[in-house]
Order: sequence, then structure tokens, then C-alpha cells
Amino acid sequence: MVDHDHSYKHLFKEPTMVRDLLLGFVPGQWVQSLDFSTLEHVGSTFVSDDLREREDDMVWRLKLVDQTWLYVYLLLEFQSKPDPMMALRIMVYLGLLYQDMVAQKLMTPEGEGGKLPPVLPIVLYNGEGAWTAAEEMRDLVYPVEGLDIYIPSCRYLLLDEQRYTDEELESAQRNLVAALFRLEKSRTAADIRAVVDRLVTWLKEPEQAGIRRAFAVWLRRVLLPARLKDVEVPEVSDLGEVRTMLEERVIQWTKEWKQQGLEQGLEQGLEQGLEQGLEQGLEQGLEQGLTRGKAEGKAEGKAESLLAVLEARGLTVTDENEASIRSCRDLETLDRWLRKAVKAESLDEIFE
Repeated sequence: MVDHDHSYKHLFKEPTMVRDLLLGFVPGQWVQSLDFSTLEHVGSTFVSDDLREREDDMVWRLKLVDQTWLYVYLLLEFQSKPDPMMALRIMVYLGLLYQDMVAQKLMTPEGEGGKLPPVLPIVLYNGEGAWTAAEEMRDLVYPVEGLDIYIPSCRYLLLDEQRYTDEELESAQRNLVAALFRLEKSRTAADIRAVVDRLVTWLKEPEQAGIRRAFAVWLRRVLLPARLKDVEVPEVSDLGEVRTMLEERVIQWTKEWKQQGLEQGLEQGLEQGLEQGLEQGLEQGLEQGLTRGKAEGKAEGKAESLLAVLEARGLTVTDENEASIRSCRDLETLDRWLRKAVKAESLDEIFE
């Protein structure tokens, strides 16, 4: 099976995906003025400090209004937990990228003596947990008075798929990246089929065959196996074939999907029920214990009062009578005995 990272990179090797990512998810009106006809992939080899070569195939460039090249560094992040040092990683990668530009004399304006072109670093994250890592390099450095001006500053643009609501993704008209995010967030086979139907409609032209196949491979080898763990997904190579497959099997898969959800729901429900039961049991036990303690304290007080009245009136109290009085926890009964003890001539009148 193709790993998730590689499949995503395969999708974002398509210029259309990069264009829709910039237009649909990068803030600022300046994006609308980019010349997307100049969008091109830049292949580079960077060498990190530990001398391990790193092939980075996610660097693109296109021209701004003034014909200046803008470089887009796209980092796809698929870890289950955010990397707390992501800002440092981005700064290192940008340093390697700029070194490569200097070596190739890609300054702006072109030639020696010019300035380095701007780079837009984007981190695309699709993990389930919320992104908590610092998005600015300065936030990773311990502040010391007088040294603030020497702390490096490097910020990246975080695109967290989980932050986008279904309404926001739906409003992105004919945007392939929004469709990808909706597929990632899908929970039923019908949801997937609806998005695939749109993709088939959008990607009809012959020159779009590459992006159609990239989506089909990702659906076949990554998304569907992840949603339907025990289902054999047929080999397909085009979005049209994926749609046909979904039409033929959507009812069967929906049943199996629901069964998986039911099993997971039962398991989670048992765990949550046990945890809530223990918590509620402790609360109720404490509350009942306090109530019972107060009641027992009142009963003991009334029993002592009753024994004192009987002793003051000279009525003989046997050990059996005293045990009955002290063991009684019914406050109404003790009150009744106490009222009778004030005038009774014998214990029989009190305990009849």
C-alpha cells in the first residue's frame, strides 16, 4: 500500500492542486494577483547538517505582479502529534533552500548583488489532534533581556484540515484541495461518492488525466482501505472507475461501515459508561454518606436525650431497653418516645 505521505505528495505534484491550495486557503488579496501561468515545480537537493541528503519535491515557484519569483515551500505533515519544533525545522529547510538559490544565482533581480526571492512556507497538517506547536521561531527561544534583537524570526503558514468546517469547504467553489479535505473528513460511503461525483464533473478535460489518476490512486490505496479495513477494494486507475465502483457497492459498504461504527460505538460506550459510573458512584456515595452521617448524628443525640429524661424521672432502664434506644435510627420514633417519656409512668407506656 502506498503510504499517506507519498500519496499526498503525488497529488500535490499537480500544478492544479497547488493553485487551488493558494487561491482557496492562503489569506490575503495579493494571492489573486499571482500569475498562475508561470507556476512550475522546482526540484532541489538539500544537504542537512548531518550530511544526509534530503530530496524535496514540494518546492514550487510562480511570478508576482512585478515579475518577481515567489517560491512556495510546501511541507506535508502526517504525524499523529504535531512536531513541537516545526518552526525550527522550517527555518532549517528555508536556510538550505536559500543556500541552493545563492549557488544557482537565483537572486532578485537576477544576478549577483540582488536580493533573495520571497518564500512562502506552508505546513499542511491532517492529524486528528489539534495543532499545538509554535508557528513562530521566536516563540521557541528563551527570552533574555538585551538579546531579543538576535533571536531569529521565521513563521510558517499552518493549514490544519480539522479547523475547516464543512460549510467553509463547501463554499470553496470548484476547489480541488477543498474536495480533498472533504474526502479526508468523510464519515460515510455516500459522503465519498458525493465528492467523487463532483470531481468527475470538474476533471473532464484530457489534460486533467494526471490529477484524475492521482485522486483515484489515493482513494483506492489510502482513503477507502482506512475507512473499510476488512473490505477488498478493487484496483482502479481513474475517477470514473471509482465512481462506478461506489455506485455498485455503496449499499454493501454502507452496511459494513455502520457495523464498524456500531462496534466502535459499543466499545467506546462501555468505556465511557464505566468511567461515568465510577465517577457518579463516588459522588453519590459521598453524598449519601454525608446524609447518612447527619441522620445518625441526630439519632444518637435524641437517644442520649431520651435516656437522660428517663434517668431524671427515675424510671428504670434495663440493658435491653438502652440497647433498643441506642440502636434506633428512626428520628420520628425517637421523637415519639421522647414526648411520651415526659409524662409516662412506666417504660411500657413509652414503648407500647
